Amino acid sequence: MAIYPVILCGGAGTRLWPASRPARPKQFIDLISDLSLFQETVRRIAPLAKGGRIIVVAGRDHQAYVETQLSALGVEGDLILEPMGRDSAPAMAAAALWIEQIDPDGTAVFVASDHYIPDAGAFREAALAAVVAAEHGRIVTMGLAPTSPSSAYGYIQPERPGLSRVGRFVEKPDRPAAERYLAEGYLWNSGNFVVPAGVLLAELEALAPEVVAAVRAALPERGSGAHLLGPAFASAPKISIDYAVMEKSDKVWVLPAAFEWSDLGAWDAVAATGQGARGIRVDRGSDGCLVRAAPGMVVATAGVSNLAIIAEPDAVLVCDLGRAQDVKALVEELGRREASPPSVERPSLPALADQLGRWLKLNALPLWATLGVEADGGFAEALDQDGAQVGEFRRARVQARQAWVYSLASIWGWGDGYGAVVERALARFEATNRREDGLYRTRVSPAGAVLDDTASLYDQAFILLATAAALEAGVDVERSRRTAAAVQIALGALALPQGGWRELAGPAFQANAHMHLLEAALAWEVLEPDGPWAGIADAIVALARAHFIDERDGFLREFFGSDWRPAEGEAGRLVEPGHQFEWAWLLTRWGRLRVDPWALEAARRLFAAGERGLDPVRGVAFDEMDDTLRPRSSRARLWPQTEWLKAALILAEEAEGEDRGRLVGSAAAALRGLWLYFAPSGLWRDKLGADGAFETEPAPASSLYHIVAAYQQLRETAVRLART
Repeated sequence: MAIYPVILCGGAGTRLWPASRPARPKQFIDLISDLSLFQETVRRIAPLAKGGRIIVVAGRDHQAYVETQLSALGVEGDLILEPMGRDSAPAMAAAALWIEQIDPDGTAVFVASDHYIPDAGAFREAALAAVVAAEHGRIVTMGLAPTSPSSAYGYIQPERPGLSRVGRFVEKPDRPAAERYLAEGYLWNSGNFVVPAGVLLAELEALAPEVVAAVRAALPERGSGAHLLGPAFASAPKISIDYAVMEKSDKVWVLPAAFEWSDLGAWDAVAATGQGARGIRVDRGSDGCLVRAAPGMVVATAGVSNLAIIAEPDAVLVCDLGRAQDVKALVEELGRREASPPSVERPSLPALADQLGRWLKLNALPLWATLGVEADGGFAEALDQDGAQVGEFRRARVQARQAWVYSLASIWGWGDGYGAVVERALARFEATNRREDGLYRTRVSPAGAVLDDTASLYDQAFILLATAAALEAGVDVERSRRTAAAVQIALGALALPQGGWRELAGPAFQANAHMHLLEAALAWEVLEPDGPWAGIADAIVALARAHFIDERDGFLREFFGSDWRPAEGEAGRLVEPGHQFEWAWLLTRWGRLRVDPWALEAARRLFAAGERGLDPVRGVAFDEMDDTLRPRSSRARLWPQTEWLKAALILAEEAEGEDRGRLVGSAAAALRGLWLYFAPSGLWRDKLGADGAFETEPAPASSLYHIVAAYQQLRETAVRLART
């Protein structure tokens, strides 16, 4: 008999506010280890899936959590998504019906996703014993000998010691009743059930037929990826498995188990594990406190005891651990005051634009225009945390990007000297990097010696973008026009008969270099409507439509063969969330110019694909997915956050009603994620790891282009939406 471990991901964890929220419930939080409770559950039950496979039942809104956290463990499973919560009976019915399709004789081991069971081996031993007991057509629940007369748990009355029929189930009792149950040999109800799928379905058919009928009608066909239950699921009664089956069936047995267990229902339970503290705390003379400080926050305590102090960026809870159950009432009070428990009111887009603008204007740009510029006008590659320049070379893309940044700052009137910074930089760049064919070499030394003479398509795109911005800023106008014209003509040598342009640095056939060439062509088209730029832009969009973007699933790949089909091996499977967002932003801009409805629809699908690459735990977009849109890298660099922000903003301009509100909310979330990377000094971190820690390294100058581009879109969208 094959075993199918089923993880039920329902429950909001209200008593663990403010760390647990409806959008990020407790099972997906690192409450007691470096892993989330869900991940701890996966590791605990995965060895049981011999002959079967793991099944996860979760809410649709939590799909990203499940997929990201499964991927981080390297574990696969079937994911069934509920369009809305209907309690445990419909969820278990969905899993049982799913197993029945796969294996009519399969046995399900139903476990909660948010329980604390430190001895995984003891749990598995008990589960396997329950599987043997369930082979006789039983529903077996695992009961635990109480360690105290707790009123936080439900109880089970066994008919006799050992494996036995259940006399009755009891809801959470008051203290005197709990003391009586403890004396009478009752067991705690752990909420873990082991039952052959067919047996559970037969009992549901007999005792709650409307549950099975609704779920059966909603069950999707098997296929790849997550499986969303259909609209019929909404008609399922909202009922727990205890009420629907366990309290009525004569097939329910209880098996006493000996593993340590807690449902971590409130902060006192978390404190009891001794593993719930997080973040930076400074203390003098306090005792018995649980303190959790969010990243970037410090909690200081003196002379206090038995407190839970939970500090999130937008909310702080301070409560006596003996009153931990009262947190639910506090959350309900917040709801009555119309202060949504998941968050506090967020600043408006104009306020967010002002905040980012001040940081750029007062901190980042002055810093990089002084410490980040050398005497000859060249831009530094990076600055360390003390502001010292790092890097014994100068890349063409960095010189061009920084020139673009300071041209925009000049256009915005942020500094009288920024135009001169751009002019000196472009003059030096032409002297050291221009080749005889009109293209620009990739890398030189600070003294101007050639280190890499390759003319990268990617670099030429940024040179075009920089000269467009310089022209708009009125900086060295003749040089800007001359350089752009020469580069455009010289790019003919890289043009391919099958469409597109060859990249000479790195993979020859790639989407990324074309993306930035499209960005540059759109910038120049505004300045020279009758020039060659519209044709270049249209050719790139046609290539993207025909080859870069997957026709069926709407996502964009990175690397291709010479026929523009996906490259062989892992290179052809690479999907970058940041580039889904960046292409969505560009296609929306192109579609406006051409009044092409395909472009907006393609942009929306790309944005949706990019959203599959959001890590809701850290609140950021990570670096890489594969072509099933599952994460293959947990690292999250700075630049995907800016592209998420830009795409959400520009698509919000094209949306209305609830859709616009969702996209504005997504933009705000992207900006909150982006702020994690910034330092008040005007520097930033670039690489965020899965553990929430940044790599220690200098701040790369190339990130400033992404940050300023995001700010440019933010200020434009704030103005556009204010008019509608």
